[in-house]
Amino acid sequence: MPNFTKRAIKASFVKLLTEQPLSKITVRSIVEDCGINRNSFYYHYQDIPALIEEIITESADRLIRKYPRIDSLEECVDTAMHSMLSRKKAILHIFNSVSRDVYEQYLMRCCSYIVTTYCDTAFGDKPMHEEDRDLLLRFLTLELFGASLDWVSRGMPEDALQDLHRIISLFDGLHEEIIRRSIKGGA
Repeated sequence: MPNFTKRAIKASFVKLLTEQPLSKITVRSIVEDCGINRNSFYYHYQDIPALIEEIITESADRLIRKYPRIDSLEECVDTAMHSMLSRKKAILHIFNSVSRDVYEQYLMRCCSYIVTTYCDTAFGDKPMHEEDRDLLLRFLTLELFGASLDWVSRGMPEDALQDLHRIISLFDGLHEEIIRRSIKGGA
């Protein structure tokens, strides 16, 4: 079970992040909000970027634990987008800050996990050539990552979910065709 002080620090930081840009948040404002002293903060975290990294990593880990198997790409994408929308202000404040790289690493990790788990679940028993499988996973991960970055950079509009469902619909059957071609064409 996580440390009470660490939970309080994280909760205060997320609360402050929904209220103001990251550049306005200081260690002082965090410790004042959660009622601890500065030494307690520094006992647990080297600095605010270390705190951000831990929060983001834990979010990715939660998503991964929630979906050990992905049968439907739509369900997983819906859940991820709704989860992100529930923390929209905080995500946009991190995305538009000097800590954007930490958010992008989190996003890439989630995209890679979603794509790999989905492909393993849906097509794991198909005899696809390893090189083709790696190319497909990398391509699909970058597609999802790019679409996600575009969505966040546009302010996370809620109607984007409809567009994403349409894209998934347009790609329906494409993965099977790629596998068929991989098997037919050899490596």
